[in-house]
Amino acid sequence: MRKQGKKIIRSIVFYVLIALVMLITILPFLWMISSSFKGQEAIRTIPIKWIPEHPTIEGYQRVFHMQGFSFARASMNSLILAVLSTIVAVMSAAMAAFVFAKIPFKGSGKVFFMYLATMMIPGTVTMVPNYIILRTMGLLDTYTGLILPSLANAFGVFLMRQSMMGVNDAYLESAFLDGASLYKIFFFIMLPMVLPTLATMTLLSFMGSWNSYLWPLIVLTSTDKQTLQVVLGNMNSMYKNNEHVLMAGAVLTILPILIVYLVSQRYVDQGISVGGLK
Repeated sequence: MRKQGKKIIRSIVFYVLIALVMLITILPFLWMISSSFKGQEAIRTIPIKWIPEHPTIEGYQRVFHMQGFSFARASMNSLILAVLSTIVAVMSAAMAAFVFAKIPFKGSGKVFFMYLATMMIPGTVTMVPNYIILRTMGLLDTYTGLILPSLANAFGVFLMRQSMMGVNDAYLESAFLDGASLYKIFFFIMLPMVLPTLATMTLLSFMGSWNSYLWPLIVLTSTDKQTLQVVLGNMNSMYKNNEHVLMAGAVLTILPILIVYLVSQRYVDQGISVGGLK
């Protein structure tokens, strides 16, 4: 009975701690949503009222009528760049992972180790060299220059390689005997067999590109090419005394990526587990 009582107490403590962590995590999001439907003065009211007495969509209206910036245009720019960057990052990582996992060559282990070692270099350190390279190539203020660094994704290669290592070589050997080319084996056999990890990689790449702020701020200078995160940063100075407008912009910014994540969450869990990061 004592053991059972201790087990019950441990379970209660565990779930209470989990509930507290969840509450602390979700509280800022609830405050953001609540504030986006308040007026300018209602946000500063004390005590805090989580449910607005007089809800208003003024903040959302002002977001779509900014002077000098188009929120809708920035949203479309972010969507296009996120999709293109995701395609480039996922395909390049999958191809490199296929080579490291299933096409042995001399020194492959050392090359893979050196490639993974680049993960220890902070991204901010490589921004200046990348900027100089893009300037030399004449790719500043272009979407091509913004997407080009997506070709190198060490984490994606590692994640995909771990998943491909678990695929039995008998499938590939059978395909070779049937006369399938290397490209057909990659696209029609390997990729479908690592689909959960591929979906995880796609989601993570899309989220990273959608939420990117510093790199688009450095590369893009034209107002009509700026992404949603950059426009949201500019709103910080434009509406510093209008918190409800900033909160409305933040809600609109995170809403698409939140929906995508909730829909594909089960693929993320399965893909990370299969990819060896469980």
